[in-house]
Amino acid sequence: MPLVSVIMPVYDAIETVEASIRSVQDQSHTDWELLITDDASTDGSWELVQQLAAEDARIKPARAEVSGGAARARNAAIDRAQGSYVAFLDADDQWLPGKLDRQLAFAAGSDAPLTFTAYYKVAADFDGAARDFDPTDRVVHAPAQVDYRTMLQQNHIGCLTAMYDVRQLGLRRMPDLRKRQDYGLWLSILRDAGHARGLDEPLALYREAHPGSLSGGNRLRLVRYNWQLYREVEGLSVPRSVWALGQVTVRSTLKRHV
Repeated sequence: MPLVSVIMPVYDAIETVEASIRSVQDQSHTDWELLITDDASTDGSWELVQQLAAEDARIKPARAEVSGGAARARNAAIDRAQGSYVAFLDADDQWLPGKLDRQLAFAAGSDAPLTFTAYYKVAADFDGAARDFDPTDRVVHAPAQVDYRTMLQQNHIGCLTAMYDVRQLGLRRMPDLRKRQDYGLWLSILRDAGHARGLDEPLALYREAHPGSLSGGNRLRLVRYNWQLYREVEGLSVPRSVWALGQVTVRSTLKRHV
């Protein structure tokens, strides 16, 4: 069985992080390492993570001395990865129990080193466990294939479903952006690999943001992060950046209605 390195940044996630970790422990594929970087939490998250790690040697926590944001926390975990695959799960999301097995089988039959899946949306106050989840119609579907141009128009890859093959790509880090760093990584991989494959089967639970949060409320600020990604990281011209920004803004608005 291939070892999967699961990357989890944690910041003040005391209410959700245990359920996220348990969803990894409940995987039918058991050969994984959960690489957690606590980004200087102040709410007891770090202490809880340490307790859970003491019970399961596959959980490997580390702690940043000062908060540096999600990109740096994820990259610190990626730098420690030993697996053949790298997968991502945030501390407020969950995986369904068969996620890794289904995606590994899909990846083995794919010609793309980056794969992703569909996922369910759940409410911000969802307090259930993925192993007990009853399917709903709130599904964000995964297209069968995406390439660089397609992804400039919309980020089709939910971070909680993404998995890349280290044997083909090496360890790939995220750009040091406050937001959209996962999007930046997918674009970087697609520039080199050509395309990614999507499995249109919902295998994860994405928790909606609380009203007023950065991802849920202030969309104008997210426009700025997309612009920074296109211009400073991708090096796109102003006209092409304007085109991409218009496409992704419209399509992201439609996606929020799922």
